[in-house]
Amino acid sequence: METKTLRVETDCDKKLNIGFKKTCNCPDNHINCLTPKEWIKGQVAIWELYYEGRDIRDKDIHPAVFPIALPKKCIELFTHKGELVLDPFVGIGTTLIAAQDLERNALGFDLNKEYIDFIDERLNQLQIDFGEVTNQLAICDDALNIPNYLNIETVSLCVTSPPYANMLNHKRLNKSFRSDLRENKHYKKIQQYSDNPRDLGTMKMNEYIEALVEIYKGILPFLKPKAHCVINVNDLWENNCRYPTHSFIIEGMEKIGYQLRNIIIWDKRNLVNKVGIYGWPNNFITLSTTFEYILDFWRSP
Repeated sequence: METKTLRVETDCDKKLNIGFKKTCNCPDNHINCLTPKEWIKGQVAIWELYYEGRDIRDKDIHPAVFPIALPKKCIELFTHKGELVLDPFVGIGTTLIAAQDLERNALGFDLNKEYIDFIDERLNQLQIDFGEVTNQLAICDDALNIPNYLNIETVSLCVTSPPYANMLNHKRLNKSFRSDLRENKHYKKIQQYSDNPRDLGTMKMNEYIEALVEIYKGILPFLKPKAHCVINVNDLWENNCRYPTHSFIIEGMEKIGYQLRNIIIWDKRNLVNKVGIYGWPNNFITLSTTFEYILDFWRSP
C-alpha cells in the first residue's frame, strides 16, 4: 500500500479528506484483522515492549518517546486496514510511523512546530510503495481544535501517550540512576516540551486533568461506536508525594462518557538498566520507570 505523508501547520476551517473505511475483507463484526493465534497474545494484561532500530531515543530530540511497538500493538488490536487512527499528542510521530507500517490512515496533533517538522522528515524517509493509498497527517495545532478537522464517527482508534502533567518541569537529578551515571549531559537540566501555557506538560495535576478531559470530551463524537481510546500514562511523583494520575484520568474520562474496558501494565523492567539505590535507607519508593499504565476506553455503543 502506497503511503502519502501530508503536513498541515495552520488552523483548518474545512474537514480533512482522509480515509477512514476499512479496505480489508474481514467480516463486519470483527474489530481487527488478527488471527485467533495473534488475538490471544493481546489478551495478556501485562505487555513487554521493545525498542527497535527505527525508534528515536535521543532525549535532545524528544524527552519521552514510547516505542513504535506500543501504538503498533494497539492499532493491530483495535483497527482494520484503511481505518483512521488519531493521536492528539503526537510528539515526533511514533503513532504515525506505526500506522504507516500497518496500512492505516492516521492523524496526529502537536503544539510544537519543531516536532511537526521532524515528523515530516521521518515519515518521508520511510515511504512504502504498495497498491492502495493511506495518509498520515501531522498537524501543528492545539488538540482542543481536533473537532475542526474531522467528520463525526470516522475515527476507529485514538491512541497516545500524553505529557504527564509537569513531571518534566524541573531540573533532572537522575536519582533513579546509579550514582556514577547521574551526571550525564541532562543532569540538572529542564527537558520541557515547550513553554506554551496550553502545553499539558506545564500544568499542575488538577489543571492537567481538567485540560486533558476537555480535549477528550471534544474527541468523543468523532469516534465510531465501540471505537477504542488508549492512553499510556505514568503516575506522578513530586515533592515526596505520589499522585495516581491513572486513577484521575479514569474518573475524568468516565464522567464525560467513555467506558473503561481494560487496564494493561506495560512492564518496562527489560528497559531499566544500572539503576541506583533510591530512597535508602529511610524512604522506600518503588521505581516508576519499571512500569506504566495503558488505559483502554471505548465509546459505548
